[in-house]
Amino acid sequence: MRVLGVDPGLTRCGVGVVEGVAGRPLTMLGVGVVRTPADAELGHRLVAIEQGVEAWLDEHRPEFVAVERVFSQHNVRTVMGTAQASAVAMLCASRRGIPVALHTPSEVKAAVTGSGRADKAQVGAMVTRLLRLDAPPKPADAADALALAICHIWRAPAVNRLQQAHEQARRAQLSVKKVTR
Repeated sequence: MRVLGVDPGLTRCGVGVVEGVAGRPLTMLGVGVVRTPADAELGHRLVAIEQGVEAWLDEHRPEFVAVERVFSQHNVRTVMGTAQASAVAMLCASRRGIPVALHTPSEVKAAVTGSGRADKAQVGAMVTRLLRLDAPPKPADAADALALAICHIWRAPAVNRLQQAHEQARRAQLSVKKVTR
């Protein structure tokens, strides 16, 4: 499975591609940050993020895109910018028919470090270890994007099994209703 992780942000949008399957060593295929100038007009910044994400999609051809789910912060401006960058990444993937998964920050931290309250340094250290890198990716947004991709690779099989079980139960319910009519 090849996953593009996106840590959304207007100034720095972290992107990282990881390939592998749960239970086996993972491989980093690329990591970086799409940057936009803080003083640029919002529309131009969103276009720059779109172009950056599109370039990553073109180069790496992921099967899935994992985006950090926006959560409420105290600074509404920060939340809005993060949500807008997140929407751009989801749009780029969806336009190509690539499935998008949203993961919360605590879900990603728990998957990668074992603790949903891990700090950025702990996430960076575990990403470095799990991907057998020489040093943590810089800036932290890049490491967070890789952590998102790792989280999705590890969680996707369980989520898929749950979705399949739910679908089977729904079909069974429908067939019971048909028989009882």
